[in-house]
Amino acid sequence: MKAVVLEQVEGQTQAEVKQISFPAEELGNVLVDVEWSSLNYKDALAITGKGKIIRNFPMVPGIDFAGRVASSSDAAFSAGQKVVLTGWGVGENHWGGLAEQARVKSEWLVPLPAGLSARKAMIVGTAGFTAMLCVMALEDAGITPESGEVVVTGASGGVGSTAIALLHALGYQVVAVSGRESTHDYLRQLGASRILPRSEFAETRPLEKQVWAGAVDTVGGNVLAKLLAQMNYSGCVAACGLAGGFSLPTTVMPFILRNVRLQGVDSVSAPQERRIAAWKRLAELLPESFYETATTEITLEQAPQVAESFMSNEIQGRTLVKVK
Repeated sequence: MKAVVLEQVEGQTQAEVKQISFPAEELGNVLVDVEWSSLNYKDALAITGKGKIIRNFPMVPGIDFAGRVASSSDAAFSAGQKVVLTGWGVGENHWGGLAEQARVKSEWLVPLPAGLSARKAMIVGTAGFTAMLCVMALEDAGITPESGEVVVTGASGGVGSTAIALLHALGYQVVAVSGRESTHDYLRQLGASRILPRSEFAETRPLEKQVWAGAVDTVGGNVLAKLLAQMNYSGCVAACGLAGGFSLPTTVMPFILRNVRLQGVDSVSAPQERRIAAWKRLAELLPESFYETATTEITLEQAPQVAESFMSNEIQGRTLVKVK
C-alpha cells in the first residue's frame, strides 16, 4: 500500500511517501480501505519531528481516517461498511490513516452515521469530534444559549472553527479569539458574532469582570487562566488543548468564589457510547456551508510539506487528505 512513512535517521525524523506492507506485529481484527484522512496539529508534530509523538519507527502517521471495511473477523463490522476512526493512539504507536489501508481493532471504529460521507467525516475529523465533545461538556454543565456569550480560543484552527459552527447552529452567541486578522471574515462566516485579538488574553489577574457563560479553550497557558478569571458565576470552560503551554498560572479563586467549572476534554480514549452520540450530532448539526468554507484538500504526497505549514501557523480550518 502507499503510505506516508516516518523513519528516524541520525536522530532526525524523515517523512517519505512510498509503498510499504504491514509489519507482522501490527495487530487488528478489521482491515479498512482508507478513502480520506486529514492533517491535525499532532500529525504535523509527528511528521516534522518537532514533537515527541512517535517513539517506534517506522511509523505511518495519521490520527484519523474514514473509509470502508475491506475485511473483518468481528461480526459487528462487515465488508463494505462505512466507518470512521479517531484517537486510540492510531498514528502514534499504531500505524495510522495516512495510508491506503489501516489494520485496527474493531472497538476503535465507529459506524459512519447517516448523512455523513467519508469525505465529510474527515472534514470533521479528530478536530471536529473534539469540538463536539467540548460543546457537549458545556451542555452537561448547564450552559444554554440563554446563559450568555460563549468564547472560543484558537478560533481559526480545526477544533475552534468547528466549535464556532456547532455553537452557532445551536443558537449560542459565539465570540472568537484569533491572533490573525486575516481569519476574521472566515470566522464570521462560521457564526462568530464578534472577534477579539489574542493579545487581550496575554495577562490576567486572579479575578476579573465576569464576561463569559462558557468557553471552549484550545490554547491553555495564560489564555486559559484569563478565561477562568472572566467566567460568569457557574460558568464552564471546556479545555482540550495546550498549544500555548501546559502550565496554568491561576488560583483557586474562580472555582471557590464563582463556582466555575474547568472541564477537561479528551478525544483519544472517549468511550464508545459518547463517540457514537457525538458523531450522530455532528451529522445533524453542521450545515452544508461548513464543509465548503472550512476545508483545504491535499494529496497524500503533499502531506509532509503541508505539515511544515502547521508549525508556522499558516493553516486555517481543516486540511483534508485525499487518499484514494
